[in-house]
Amino acid sequence: MSTLQHFWHSALHFVFYYPLFMSYLWMIGALIFYWKERQDPPFQQPEALPYYPKVAVLVPCFNEGDNAEETLSHALALDYPNFEVIAINDGSSDNTASVLNRLADQHEKLRVVHLAHNQGKAMALQAGSLLTDAEYLLGIDGDALLDPHAATWMLRHFLQDETVAAVTGNPRIRTRSTLIGRIQVGEFSSIVGMIKRAQRSFGRLFTVSGVITAFRKSAVHEVGYWSPNMLTEDIDITWKLQRAGWNIHFEPNALVWILMPETFKGLWKQRLRWAMGGAQVLIKNIDVLFQPKLNFLWPLLCELILTLIWSYLMLFMAILWLVHFIVPLGISGISSPFLPYGTGLLLGITCLLQFAMSKWMDSRYEHSLGKNYFWMIWYPFVFWLITLTASIVAFPKVLLRGHGQRARWVSPDRGMRHSTSNNEQVIHEK
Repeated sequence: MSTLQHFWHSALHFVFYYPLFMSYLWMIGALIFYWKERQDPPFQQPEALPYYPKVAVLVPCFNEGDNAEETLSHALALDYPNFEVIAINDGSSDNTASVLNRLADQHEKLRVVHLAHNQGKAMALQAGSLLTDAEYLLGIDGDALLDPHAATWMLRHFLQDETVAAVTGNPRIRTRSTLIGRIQVGEFSSIVGMIKRAQRSFGRLFTVSGVITAFRKSAVHEVGYWSPNMLTEDIDITWKLQRAGWNIHFEPNALVWILMPETFKGLWKQRLRWAMGGAQVLIKNIDVLFQPKLNFLWPLLCELILTLIWSYLMLFMAILWLVHFIVPLGISGISSPFLPYGTGLLLGITCLLQFAMSKWMDSRYEHSLGKNYFWMIWYPFVFWLITLTASIVAFPKVLLRGHGQRARWVSPDRGMRHSTSNNEQVIHEK
């Protein structure tokens, strides 16, 4: 067997079996988490806390004039006796400032901070955290609708364990009028939710959800707050806290309803930013592999490295497959690494099994998930290719990007907006 043919068959095994192995690992870990999770009563109001320390809900806003009132109305309706809401206008160029000022005049619990220039989400969060005397910070996005009981569900983790620095919640998708939106409903259960459950079962989280996470302010202060030069401040703060010895928990009962892209252009921009943020974290934390005291982070870092290798290997194999139509390469039995047959069929079946299991787990929080199962058959064809391409493009872009360059806001694609009544119907389907 030629060297090239040996490489092809070895690479083909890795390309197929690596995601297969990770999928079953996630399912096993998620089941372990769910076994503990199901000990809680079915979704309902949380048990009363022994006491209620002050919570500051931080809402960074950049050009959120269309969403700010709805978002802040839900935040101000929090069913928690001791809280305030701080909206940070990060140099918006639309009518965000006037909307926030009007709402501040109407609500005693709302404070507004105006930054003269766009400083980025990390700096907006830091500005809000320095303004409050609350020890617990609940950060949400400027388009997110917070569940009334989210703070109580999250605070119980801090009160029960002094080593907990952050508790990340459970984002639910409310833009579901297109195929892209409906697929993302399943993705956040089968990929995002399942991975968080599994990672928590096995030790550490790769990232909190920037759209809903509660922080212990003293822990965030200890690690120097959020990094203004990181494209995904949520991934970076997760690693900073865990490197410092803090724990991070996942609370699936803490719900928030969010808008997501429903165009390919918006989806690509989002996934490229996520991939670039992951690449930044990999480069910044590669030294963890040489520090035995941080060996609890080795599995996360190895997974990140293997995923990057998998992405570039897929690219290389696709190029070889195309080249063999023009130039004989001496590889017998060469076939497309993308076609779903043989082990590819097994991977597809596993993918659908993972979707079904995740929807079963999350059905206690959102009863309508079964409606979206049919649309998940398109996930490997649409999202895998976008995620794969984003991973390939992201790493060189990060290497060429200046290390000290500030990560500033860009208004994202928020999907096809419909009437408020339609949004409310989706939210209350839980």
